[in-house]
Amino acid sequence: YERGILMASVEAAAEHERILREIESTDTNCIGPTLRSVYDGQEHGLFMEKLDARIRNHDREIEKMCNHHFQGFVDSITELLKVRGEAQKLKSQVTETNRRLQDDGKELLNSMEELKQCRVQQRNIATTIDKLTHCLPVLEMYSRLQEQMRAKRYYPALRTLEQLEQTCLPRAGQYRFCSIMAENIPKLRTQIRDTAMSQLRDFLESIRKHSDKIGETAIKQAQLQRSLDSSVSTQPRALIGRRVRKEAAAGAGTDGGSPLSEQDSGILDVEDEEEEEEDVPGAQDLVDFSPVYRCLHIYTVLGLRDARLVLQPHSNMHETLEGYRRYFNQIVGFFVVEDHVLHTTQSLVNRAYVEELWETHSSYCDDPDLVLDLKNLIVLFADTLQGYGFPVSQLFDMLLEMREQYGEILLKKWNITFRQVLDQDNYSPIPVSSEQEYRHYTSQFPLQDPELEKLPFPKKLPFSEFVPKVYCQLKEFIYACLKYSEDLHLSSTEVDDMIRKSTNLLLSRTLSHCLQYAIKKKNVGLAELVQVIINTTHLEHCCHFLEEFISNITNVPPDTVNATKLYGTSTFKDARHAAEAEIYTSLNAKIDQFLQLADYDWTAPVQGGGTLAPSDYLTDLIAFLRSTFSVFTNLPGKVAQTACMSACKHISTSLMQLLLDPEVRQISMGAMHQLNTDIKECESFARAGPVAGFQGDTLLLAFSDLRQLLDLFTQWDWSAYLADYGKPSCKYLRVNPHTALALLEKMRETGRKNNVFAQFRKTDRDRQKLIDTIIKQLRNLITQHQS
Repeated sequence: YERGILMASVEAAAEHERILREIESTDTNCIGPTLRSVYDGQEHGLFMEKLDARIRNHDREIEKMCNHHFQGFVDSITELLKVRGEAQKLKSQVTETNRRLQDDGKELLNSMEELKQCRVQQRNIATTIDKLTHCLPVLEMYSRLQEQMRAKRYYPALRTLEQLEQTCLPRAGQYRFCSIMAENIPKLRTQIRDTAMSQLRDFLESIRKHSDKIGETAIKQAQLQRSLDSSVSTQPRALIGRRVRKEAAAGAGTDGGSPLSEQDSGILDVEDEEEEEEDVPGAQDLVDFSPVYRCLHIYTVLGLRDARLVLQPHSNMHETLEGYRRYFNQIVGFFVVEDHVLHTTQSLVNRAYVEELWETHSSYCDDPDLVLDLKNLIVLFADTLQGYGFPVSQLFDMLLEMREQYGEILLKKWNITFRQVLDQDNYSPIPVSSEQEYRHYTSQFPLQDPELEKLPFPKKLPFSEFVPKVYCQLKEFIYACLKYSEDLHLSSTEVDDMIRKSTNLLLSRTLSHCLQYAIKKKNVGLAELVQVIINTTHLEHCCHFLEEFISNITNVPPDTVNATKLYGTSTFKDARHAAEAEIYTSLNAKIDQFLQLADYDWTAPVQGGGTLAPSDYLTDLIAFLRSTFSVFTNLPGKVAQTACMSACKHISTSLMQLLLDPEVRQISMGAMHQLNTDIKECESFARAGPVAGFQGDTLLLAFSDLRQLLDLFTQWDWSAYLADYGKPSCKYLRVNPHTALALLEKMRETGRKNNVFAQFRKTDRDRQKLIDTIIKQLRNLITQHQS
């Protein structure tokens, strides 16, 4: 026993030694498990004694080490104190040295600053001298420029400006006075140009005053030639030119019978020649050209040369024909003078330069009658200039361009006319009370209706007023197009092509937009839409008369190869289809308004005796439909039938949606009977044939889905439905099982909520069980057919 105790104490001592070593060698964060092992043992006191002994050993070692190093530490402190004293002495010496160095360097710094300022001044003086050498020439040249401007020596002034701008100013640099000069240079150049142009304008003003008379005389001469016989019209051009120049010179010598005005600079007094056949003096004898040479010289330096400034049209020229006539007279007079200069002077102008000036620029107006008068004036104008040898093909090209503009003007005018016709129409058949009235309308519109002619008076034409008015306006438009094509040297085929293209635009663009506007505008009722369909049908049928009308006035048969077809007549078909679509939409919208008044009691109980009456809203709806479809008698059959079928389908679909509305959570059998009564009323309406043309019970098909669904529920014929589902012979072929399931769910909810206190009655329990059974069978049926 004692031996066992001894061995246990030895093992404990060894364990304690191991623990102490771990404590000494392990990080303090991980010492927890080591300390726990102490408490897991039984010798706590012995471990504490060993721990105290170990601590005392470490304390003795620390004390020995401190005693061993203490003398060295004391010696180091002593030496450090000695070094501090020496450091204080060194610091005092450095401070004193720095003070002496600062005092000695002040004088040197002052001298260096003075030297720096001196050198800056020297550099500034040198720069100023250099800049002045570049600026003085600029100032001198600008002063010279001002002197030249004051002396009105504009050509040297332009040269000085050019040298100043391109050479002197770039060398001078960026200075404010240079910027001011640079800003003034364009102004001075413009001033020179305007002054030279002002002098030229004074010259041209006097020329322009007489060019009107010259041109007027030349145009009268050309007009006279057109009316003379061929022998007179072949008179030599030189003689004509002499006479024109003779008359022009005579006109230039006086101004309204008064002596020549002093303001007519450039026009010289000359005596009239006594001999009639002798040529008048040349233009160089009549005109002082020095303003022209001066302006030409200056404009050449400026890089500008625009002779079209001679004649500028007035801003309001396009408002009157007289404005155009005066402008054309001036142009003719101008080119007559140019032609004279061309033949009597050398190198001033040449034929190429004169023809370069001859460019046509048109200013169009907005009045088609004025455009026609203008066209005739331009034709005479072209004949006059052609007599002087000027090419006039551009004029006729311009007339063809004006033809396009004229067509656009006509389209705008007829757009307003069509709008007025459609806005003023009452959209009612035209009543005629006498043969005279009847012939009045048939003369405006080619109506061919033998049945209508047999009817006694008073009677009604099928269309409203806008049909004959639109047809007459179409013919008026064709006449307006034809008027412009006269005297343009066009072939009959070209005239026919132009008229047909314009008429196509009128139909497919202008009239089409007007009809669409009339159909889509607000407050258009079903009666008006019906009348639009009837009107467009008649207009479409008469389109071949328009083809014949165009062929008669152009003498070009419509079947000519490459002849333009009157494709724009499809406008009436498009408008009719748009009106039909609008009828269907409007009719359904009206039906929706009635359906919004439907107020079904979805939880109503089944009534015991008597027959149910149709809902008030449905009675009103059926009355509305009967009244509406009575107006559709004059419509094309398919339109009326489609509208009727669309309305019935819309009613059926809407009532089905009411049944399946998610907000309607309960539906009773009483509600189903009420809906069944309403559907019977709809079916009665359908059987009565509100619109002719339906075969058999075709219209009843619109309600077949609802009819089979209601029969299934009101007759509770589920055994037949479940047994025959999917077979062609099924009595309820149109009943969707999903729809039937949804309605059964709503009926089950009604049974649950209404029979809370009567749920113990056997009949109610049996009915609920039956509904549940049918619901399960329907779900199985749906699952089978889905798989």
